[in-house]
Amino acid sequence: MTASYIILGIVVVLVGWFVFTFNSLVLHRNRCKEAWADIDVQLKRRYDLIPNLIDTVKGYMAHEKDVLQKVTEMRAVAMQGGSIADRAENENMLTDALKSIFALSENYPDLKANENFMELQRELADTENKIQAARRFYNGTVRDFNTKIEQVPTNIVAKLFGFRNREFFELSDDEQEAREPIKVAFN
Repeated sequence: MTASYIILGIVVVLVGWFVFTFNSLVLHRNRCKEAWADIDVQLKRRYDLIPNLIDTVKGYMAHEKDVLQKVTEMRAVAMQGGSIADRAENENMLTDALKSIFALSENYPDLKANENFMELQRELADTENKIQAARRFYNGTVRDFNTKIEQVPTNIVAKLFGFRNREFFELSDDEQEAREPIKVAFN
């Protein structure tokens, strides 16, 4: 009789652990989805600001139509979605295209003085900061989730129920280069 209670106790503990582990994995997976939704909201905000920026800039940059066209094309590509790696690459290309507009704006003093342009520039800068914050939060959440599903014994439950590693939303090459140490050469 005592042996059957011990076996029953072990089974109850194992089932309890199994349920707790599964629920923990579901919680972490849902946190990853929520964190991605935060990035998605900021990206959509960015997409909504770009047409206003293009309309404001058009009148001033009549000779820069190719730059404006590139931004419009990159926005359309970025809005298509895809895998997280594809989205990161598309977002980086859109960021580069936007940088070219702001760089060219230096050649147009009337545009730089335009209140609407200045406000859009501020809003885009604010949105970029929010995207970076959302990206850091998402990547931290993904790191925690990936660590959890790779750890023993949780990895057993993760494999049984098909939990897979999530992709990080990577930084652009420009941002990576900004973190590289500056090389100084003395001649």
